Amino acid sequence: MDHRDGGLLTLEPLIDAVRAAVDRTSWVLSGLQKTTSHEFAGLWEGDATRSAYLFFHDPEGPDHASLDVYLDETSRGLTGNLALVVDLDELGRLGDASALLVRLGRLSAPALPEIYRTPLTLRFRLGGATDEPSRAEVEARFKVVIPKSSIAAGAGAIEAVTRDSVEAFGRILSHPELEALVGG
Repeated sequence: MDHRDGGLLTLEPLIDAVRAAVDRTSWVLSGLQKTTSHEFAGLWEGDATRSAYLFFHDPEGPDHASLDVYLDETSRGLTGNLALVVDLDELGRLGDASALLVRLGRLSAPALPEIYRTPLTLRFRLGGATDEPSRAEVEARFKVVIPKSSIAAGAGAIEAVTRDSVEAFGRILSHPELEALVGG
């Protein structure tokens, strides 16, 4: 059921609304994964969670960037976020992680919609446990959390959040300082 005029109740209409908005951009679906998990013991015993991961790439855009969307359906409702994922240079070339977070925050804050929660995440990966830390791969994730009010409002509101996010992500990707942080 689409629920265009009301709240979304299940994962599939949420997926459809996100895809409808992204499909009107240059980004192309690269992958879709759905999972179901069950809690057999503990606080949520007997509960099931269904999740979807959507991955997009821009065939005309930079190879170092992708869109990742995480959507979740639980007994407590629907949640999700959209993320621009950017592979940056090696940690040793980027400098201090705290300073890097400040730089990324400053370049992305003006681009991201102020009406949404917009977490910023850095991920570091070493090829092996004994590898030189300065050689760590660095990934930045600029996120927009889908508001519960948008989920309650329906597909049109989800499409608006998605559209706003993709436009903001484009502004981040075109920022000259970001290009300086991307490895070559």
